[in-house]
Amino acid sequence: MSSGYHTGWKVPAEHREDPAYRAAGRRMDFAQAVYERRSVLGWTTAELARRAGLSEADIESIEESGVDPTLELIERLATAMDAGAHIDPRTSPEFRFEDSAA
Repeated sequence: MSSGYHTGWKVPAEHREDPAYRAAGRRMDFAQAVYERRSVLGWTTAELARRAGLSEADIESIEESGVDPTLELIERLATAMDAGAHIDPRTSPEFRFEDSAA
């Protein structure tokens, strides 16, 4: 039996540069950004889907980190949520939606 709680993962540096690891991180950051912006707007997944011309299952898959953030998808969601998209691989998270400038 183990004692205590798991407090974090230790990922070797060489794994952080693996393309699959980086792709998973992008999907997770994208998922979090969509969820956070949708929550700020007070929308359900159905409402965002309707406004973006997607299915509710599409939005759920995005928010479960199951979809790669393509430029077309980012633009579609940013337009639907009246937001800009900020991507910076030097930061964590790498991706976020921001209020559009008035």
